[in-house]
This record gives sequence, structure tokens and C-alpha cells, in this order.
Amino acid sequence: MLWRAKTFEFQFPRPTLVVGVVNVTPDSFSDGGQYFSPESAVAHGVRLCGDGADLLDIGGESTRPGAIPVPEDEELHRVLPVIRQLREAVSVPLSIDTCKPRVAALAIEAGASVINDVASGRPGDAMLEVVARTGAGYVAMHMQGTPESMQQAPVYTDVVAEVRAFFSQILDRAVRIGVSPEQIVLDVGIGFGKNLEHNLELLGRIGAFRELRRPLMLGVSRKSFIGRLVEAPVDHRLPGGLAAACVGVADGVSLIRTHDVAETVQALRVAESILRHRTGP
Repeated sequence: MLWRAKTFEFQFPRPTLVVGVVNVTPDSFSDGGQYFSPESAVAHGVRLCGDGADLLDIGGESTRPGAIPVPEDEELHRVLPVIRQLREAVSVPLSIDTCKPRVAALAIEAGASVINDVASGRPGDAMLEVVARTGAGYVAMHMQGTPESMQQAPVYTDVVAEVRAFFSQILDRAVRIGVSPEQIVLDVGIGFGKNLEHNLELLGRIGAFRELRRPLMLGVSRKSFIGRLVEAPVDHRLPGGLAAACVGVADGVSLIRTHDVAETVQALRVAESILRHRTGP
């Protein structure tokens, strides 16, 4: 499989891409406020690249459960200076984590190459039109509801089948609008409108999404399902996140989005080395 993001290309299979998180927010669930100034966010992004990040994902609006939407101009004020400065400071692709088409378009103009969209183009076609027009890479994530409402009793009959059907629809819709399938990565959206059992079902059966023939991204870093399983606060969930990431990679995940880049790179390279030597059942 090939993934194209403007001038960047990644051919799979290859070593798992590690996507480092740069939250330029005061209220993200795990690191809100730590990198809120452009200077601290840029320095953090440079450190993540030094730790081995293959991409940086820059967000100016928290998508934690219950998060209140940020006005568009405020989101732009937060992310554009960081993207411009990081584009000069690092060589890896930059991703804008947003569900607002105008923010995405201006971020691409400022130097981003990927749009990471938790809303997967909803409502309307404006976001997908930005992707088609710019040639940006596009991460389509599944979310039931909105960040404000998504954890209020999410319900599925078969979460894997329903998420897979959603992805089939977004792929068809994107192609009709003019987006190449080679621009698209899929993310099942762990913790986005899913309860503990939904998350575990998706992780346990994530190989079912390989039939869609697009790279899969997984974001499990510091997520609440880990805390529920092992009663760990948010800053003590690294081992659980690494375990989930390695299981995902063993089942076909191609990108891991994480706050903890150095530790994730080490865990994945060891896991990949073991998997290359797997010869039996």
C-alpha cells in the first residue's frame, strides 16, 4: 500500500510510523497546558523528532470527552505559528489535528501535509474538498457523536461491523469528491464514542479492517480504557499503551499516534524484530 501526503510518500509494509502528539491546548486530557505557548510547542515537537517521531500531529482544540469546541480563529491563532516554525525546524511531515475545513486549509498552506480529522468530513463535503484540492494526506477517524456527547452511553450492535461500514462509506464518498484512496489512512477512534468493551473489541479484531486496503492508525496513548483496566491515572498508563500498540502492530496497524515517542519507538522496533522471525502458528 502507498500513502501520499503532498510531497511525502510512504510505502507499506515498512517499519511502523510513529506519530508524535503536539497539543497546543490548555485542556487536553493528558498534557493540557504543558505546550500551550508556540515556543514550548515547537521545542516539544523538535524533541519528539529527536526521539524518533516520523510525523508530528499538531492540535489546537481538545477532543477529550466533554470538550467544548474552540472558536475557529482561536484554533488558528494556536496552531499556525507552531506549524510555520516547525516546518522550518524539522524535516518530518506535519499533521493538523482538526475537524474545521478552514483551519485545515490554512494549516496546509502554512506547511502541514496531513489532515487528521476526528469528524471524518462531517458535516458536508468541505473537508474532503480541501483534501482533494491540496493533495494532503487524510486520516479519517471514526467517532460516534461529538467530543461533547460521545461518551454518553455509546451503543453498537456490532462495533467492528459498524465501524467497517462507516469506513467503506467515507472511502466511497472521498473518491467521489476527488480524493485518491492513496491519500487516506483509517483510525478506528479508540475512546471516541466507545465504552470499554467496544474499545477492547476493536483492538482484538483490528485485523478485520485490513480488507479495506488502507493503512491503519491507532491512538491508544494514555487512553482511559487503560486506566479502567488497571486502575492507573493518566500519567501512569505508558505500559498499557505500549502493550496495546504492539498488539495492534502485530495485527496490521501501520501508524501509532503517541505522546511518548521514545518509549513507543523502542517497543515497536523490538516487537517488529520478533514478528519478522515468527514462522509458526
